Amino acid sequence: MSSSDKKEIPGTYKFDGPMATKGYGLNKMCFTFNSAEGREAFKADEAAYCDKFGLTPAQKEAVLKRDIISLLREGGSIYYLAKFAGILGLNVQDVGGLQTGMTTEEFKAYLDSQGRGKHNG
Repeated sequence: MSSSDKKEIPGTYKFDGPMATKGYGLNKMCFTFNSAEGREAFKADEAAYCDKFGLTPAQKEAVLKRDIISLLREGGSIYYLAKFAGILGLNVQDVGGLQTGMTTEEFKAYLDSQGRGKHNG
């Protein structure tokens, strides 16, 4: 099966070379959230922190609006965006719900129904 024949999965965004390039500054910024210093600098002046990493206007707007889905579309890697989501008090299941259009509780119930919930590690 060639890559062009692969099935598209609703709610997912292909993270390939061009997307990695597009999201470089965004992902670099989110990586800094691993440190308390990075998190505090962001919280002190979010817009200026975005500017420090050269975010595009669309990326900056999505950060300021807390729009995780737009950030995925703008080249954000879910692995780095998880750091941003943590600042917002969101966990992986919250983001999964956002990606699928479900509430967090609906997403957790779906995972449990698929054998991927807390009971199956």
